[in-house]
Amino acid sequence: MLKLEQVKRRPEESEDCLREKAASLLRIPPEEILSLTVLRRAVDARPPICLVYTLAVEVKNEGAVLRRSRCRQASPYLPQRYTFTGTESAPNWHQTAPNVLPPVVVGAGPAGLFATLLLARAGLRPILLERGQPVEQRQKDVENFWSGGPLLPNSNVQFGEGGAGAFSDGKLNTGTKDPRHRFILEELVSCGAPESILVDAKPHVGTDMLHIALKNMRKKLLSLGADIRFGHRLEGIETRQGQLTGITVAHGEEIYALPVRNLILALGHSARDTVERLYGQGLFMEAKPFAVGVRIEHLQSRMDAVQYKEYAGHPALPVSSYKLSCHLSDGRGVFSFCVCPGGQVVAAASEPRRTVTNGMSEYARSGENINGGLLVGVSPRDFGSDHPLAGIAFQRRLEEAAYRLGGGFTAPCQRVEDFLHHRPSTGCASVRPSYRPGVRYADLHDCLPDFIAGALEQALPLLDKKLPGFADGDALLTAVESRSSAPVRIPRNEDYESNITGLYPCGEGAGYAGGILSAAADGMRCAEKILTKNL
Repeated sequence: MLKLEQVKRRPEESEDCLREKAASLLRIPPEEILSLTVLRRAVDARPPICLVYTLAVEVKNEGAVLRRSRCRQASPYLPQRYTFTGTESAPNWHQTAPNVLPPVVVGAGPAGLFATLLLARAGLRPILLERGQPVEQRQKDVENFWSGGPLLPNSNVQFGEGGAGAFSDGKLNTGTKDPRHRFILEELVSCGAPESILVDAKPHVGTDMLHIALKNMRKKLLSLGADIRFGHRLEGIETRQGQLTGITVAHGEEIYALPVRNLILALGHSARDTVERLYGQGLFMEAKPFAVGVRIEHLQSRMDAVQYKEYAGHPALPVSSYKLSCHLSDGRGVFSFCVCPGGQVVAAASEPRRTVTNGMSEYARSGENINGGLLVGVSPRDFGSDHPLAGIAFQRRLEEAAYRLGGGFTAPCQRVEDFLHHRPSTGCASVRPSYRPGVRYADLHDCLPDFIAGALEQALPLLDKKLPGFADGDALLTAVESRSSAPVRIPRNEDYESNITGLYPCGEGAGYAGGILSAAADGMRCAEKILTKNL
């Protein structure tokens, strides 16, 4: 098998042309290509706009073809597959050691789900505890909240099956190469996610398709012997001489004890109450940098026109996205985050009287607007305290200020032109807000700290030079985006254990991941450590 990179086609060309293009590069007739598979597909929006492919091509006499063609874009190709020998040698582990306690996973986000998958495949019959609800019930609860109903503290955009990523764009981007990533993508596809995530350079599942995949993954975990408990919240840990011995769990009004020797802690970035309790019980934590800001919303058609020019709206091209950043004179960074083409800004609160925004889109990305986080980097020196949990208090102050300015869970909103001139907005213009349960027009300087507002003011014109129209006066800013990542890190050693033996901090909530794919991979690594220790 050969790999061909940087194979380009124009939008007006059919994908059927790839065979001829590959043959031309290899200097062979098209009929000598035995098979052709798309490995990767990307869009190069620089003029002339084109789609760029990486292909796996099967031919006879590969070595001779490579030598004769002298094609610098071609190389031998051997697919890498994720393998962990522990899952092959462990199926009888539970039967041979029936008195050994099953591992426990706390949190059913991507880290917790994929940790549970590996443990279950190894025959360890893991227990998965999730404070929230299955995705079917969670969808109803979130939709009710967005329609003006009450916020449920344990079933919302942050808590429940799938974690915070279950109400997002479902992006699966990553900047690292890891064979686990392909495994994760293939598992998601086997559970109903679109096959396009296997080839797109910027894969996304979309909220609607991700909910289908979550239901099917649950079925798979149950069939493998996992014990999944929704509505069960970790209340505390028990230790003896630094070793984890058990946990306490809340289920409704009931509190019960569960003996545990190995626990994967995949809380997500918003389980503040649990983090506070665990810190009080001796789990080491430290404050870490993260980012806060607003959601910025533009017309999708405008962004398409800026980036695709005459090809805007072409059926061969996906709706456009962007990735922007700049560094200000004081060294502070401002950047786009979690951009949702054709999506909506969503209410993502998980605590009473605290307003939080996030972005979401469905697989089709067919909405009128594109939105993204516009975030300012913050560090422990900005939190006003050197306490390890000072970042949580900092987040809460921002969310409370947004709640007051918005007059409830209606979010404060402002046109970019008004924001730059320090005047309250009185309404929208060409860009209509997508946030539900609704917005209240205001001056965001009244809820953002001066250094955050000032950084955004400096950054908008700079980013507009990189992407003309980004600082368009009609674009909308909705506050506040405060949950880009966890404000704490739980230190762990080379075996992925915390200061408490047997407790494995994991994923985004522990400070070791930055999205669905990286969190899932981190969950797998923690599961591997447990399997290695117990085999």
